[in-house]
Parts: sequence; C-alpha cells; structure tokens
Amino acid sequence: MATLFLIIIYLAFISLGLPDSMLGAAWPVMQVEYGAKVEMAGVLSIIIIVGTIISSLGSETILKRLGTGKVTFISVAVTAVALLGFSYAPSIIWLAVLALPLGLGAGSIDAGLNNYVATHYKAHHMSWLHCFWGVGAMLGPIIMSHFIAQDNSWRSGYFVVAIIQFALVVLLFVTLPLWKRLENQGGVDIKEEVQEDTSNPLTEESAQYEKPLKIKGVKLALITFLFYVGMEATMGLWGSSFLVNVKGMSASAAAQWVSMYYGGITVGRFITGFVTFKFSNRTLIRTGQFIALVGAILLVLPLQTIFSLFGFILVGLGSAPIFPCMLHETPVRFGKKHSQKIMGYQMAVAYTGGAILPPLLGWVAANTSFVIFPIVNVGYIIVMLIASEKINGLMKKRLPHKHA
Repeated sequence: MATLFLIIIYLAFISLGLPDSMLGAAWPVMQVEYGAKVEMAGVLSIIIIVGTIISSLGSETILKRLGTGKVTFISVAVTAVALLGFSYAPSIIWLAVLALPLGLGAGSIDAGLNNYVATHYKAHHMSWLHCFWGVGAMLGPIIMSHFIAQDNSWRSGYFVVAIIQFALVVLLFVTLPLWKRLENQGGVDIKEEVQEDTSNPLTEESAQYEKPLKIKGVKLALITFLFYVGMEATMGLWGSSFLVNVKGMSASAAAQWVSMYYGGITVGRFITGFVTFKFSNRTLIRTGQFIALVGAILLVLPLQTIFSLFGFILVGLGSAPIFPCMLHETPVRFGKKHSQKIMGYQMAVAYTGGAILPPLLGWVAANTSFVIFPIVNVGYIIVMLIASEKINGLMKKRLPHKHA
C-alpha cells in the first residue's frame, strides 16, 4: 500500500510542476491577445506566489483538521478549477483573480506532501518526489508549445492541463479512505532516523518549545531555503539575459542552455535518490552546495563561453540534492512534533526568496549590467552554505560520529 501512495504522491508532484512553467511559455501569445504590458506576467506570478505563501503558512492548521489526503484532494481540485478558468478567462483581470486560488492550491500540496514524505519515507523518496516536480515543470511548456504551434491557442494548453488535474482529483477522491488508514499506521522508515537523533540538542529543544521559531537552528534553516530558492529562480529567470548580454549568445541558444540547467536539476535529483542509500542528507547538501559554487564561479571568471555553459549545468546538478535533502532533514533536525509547522515556514520563506530576489537582481542589473548576475549567485550560495554548516555544527555537538 505504501508503494501505491508513493505513486499517487509522485503524480501529485508532476501536477504541481505542470502549471509552474506554463505562464512564461504562453505569455508572449497571451500578452498579444489581451493587449497587456510585458511586466503583467510578473504581477500574475507574484499573485500566485502570495497565494502559495499564505497557504504554506496555514498548512499545519488545515492539515491537522482535515488530514493530508483531504487537503491534497481539495488543493488539486482548486488548482484544476483555476487552470480551467485560465483557459476561458475573458480578460487580464480574470487571470489575476484566478492566480490567487492557483497559488493557494499549490502551497497546501507542497507543504503537506513534503512533510508527509519527510516523516513517512526515506531520503531517496524525497529526491525522486522533487524529480517528478521537474518532470511536470518540463512537460508544461512542451504541452503549451504544442498547442501554440498548432493553432496559436494557449487556451487549449491550459485546458488540457486542467483535464489532467481533474483526472488526478478523481484518483485522489477514490483513494481518500486509504490515506487515513496509512496515516493511522504511522508510516515507514523515518522513525529509525529520528530515533538515532533522540539525544540531538535540536530535537530535545523541539519538545520543550511551543513556538518552533525559538528552536535553535530553525532560523538558520529558513535562511538556507530563502537563498536556495532565490538562487534557483534567479538562474532560471535571468540566465538567458546573462548569456545574451554578457556572453554574446543568441536568444534561442541561451534559452536551450537554461533549459539544460533545469534538466541538470531533474536528472540530478533522480540520481540523488540512489546516492542517498550510501550518503547522508547532510553530506549531499554540502556536496551539492560546493558543486553549485564551482559552477557559479565558472560564470564569474572571464573564460570562453563553453565554460559558462558548463557552469550552468554544474549549478543545476549541484542544486539537485539541496532542496529535497533539506526538506527531508526537517523532522530529523527539529523533531516530528513541530515538523509540519516548520515545513510550512520553510516553504513560505522559500517562495518569498523566489518572489523577491530575482526581481531585485533584475532591477539592479537593468540599472548597471548583467555582469553582476553570477557574482550575486555566488553570494547567495555562500550565505546558504554558511547557514547550513552552522546547523550541522549544532547537530554535531553531541553525536559527532553520526553526523560526519
């Protein structure tokens, strides 16, 4: 039964990734149809992110009341309705209205399923979970480009993705009784990992505090999520502009190499799932951060263009284990008692990083030069690395031999 639920959860994360990259793919056509300004896509994106942040922060209360199965079912249903609305929206105002429930649905799924996998399954499942998000993120533009190429109809692309989401809604509804049964059984492998850390100073503190933000290390964890997602989103949003404006590449070639960056993340997470059998989350997080740092430094150095292209791939591969492994460490670092609330905080801060840091760099670059793009990313990775290592230092105080 656990395998059946993993399949359902993986499908849910494909559906979560599908709409994430569709707006950017469809916007050139949507903009012409609505007669909207170019920057309106950014406004719609921010509305979606605000909805995601709101639902992430409220996820613990909702999940405690309804359970993971019902919340996932309702959230996917809300997302499906919003996407269907996108396909029929008569004006840009309607898109803005529908963007909020699209974000609200995504945030609840993200926080709920991430914590469910972190507390019920081993680390490799978390890596593969986010690999499937990457599959969805890559499929979204493929579906959209197919319909745009056929009859210039972005609406058909959104309609098809909405139908895919409704099919998942039906599957989730049918399996609702099984969700409750599995949750009552208490899950799978994570218990062993938490038991290893019963004398961990961080998990001891989590039992003492009612306010999770007071637990030592939580704020450092939030910093790592803020700068990781900020870095990932910045690479995706401004990577093409850097390659075109600084390295002199064509726009089409630059777009292909940025897609290779996302491909590096997706393939890297698939591989990470197998590597977790031999190495701990902390080792993979540290290794990923160093690989990403090397890639970012390659972008800074005045080398031939080919080195910059390899830099993008290295940053993608290095990024692969960081996010899923940090999520999976949440109940181990801070205890299961507060893991859902802390998971919600982490997702909210992560989305905040994705909403604030990329536009900030874009504004600065527009007033200076895109030469700052790799320098800023190096800074993001260094801050993330320092915060992550400080958490590791806290966890090694009493059990150094188990956390090396």
